[in-house]
Amino acid sequence: MFIVTLTYKKPIELVDQYVVEHRAFLDQGYSSNFFIASGPQNPRTGGIIISQLKSREQLEAVLQKDPFFINGIADYSIVEFEPVKYHPAFSHFVTG
Repeated sequence: MFIVTLTYKKPIELVDQYVVEHRAFLDQGYSSNFFIASGPQNPRTGGIIISQLKSREQLEAVLQKDPFFINGIADYSIVEFEPVKYHPAFSHFVTG
């Protein structure tokens, strides 16, 4: 499982120009069962994506299709972890 932290490197006005495309990318990721949750940070300096993919290489390949990546809007930091404790409703993502 992975936590992806996006950090904006462009002004928020430019970020906003790509938000619709970025969210369409996320929708495709949810449809493909790549992502569990995502959303902007507060304050709005970037975002977070949680992915249940098993391969970092696959995740990196997916993220390279993000309009934020393609247009140089954000930097990406990936942290891999293995959940050992989690809410029972979350078990599908851990064991699935």
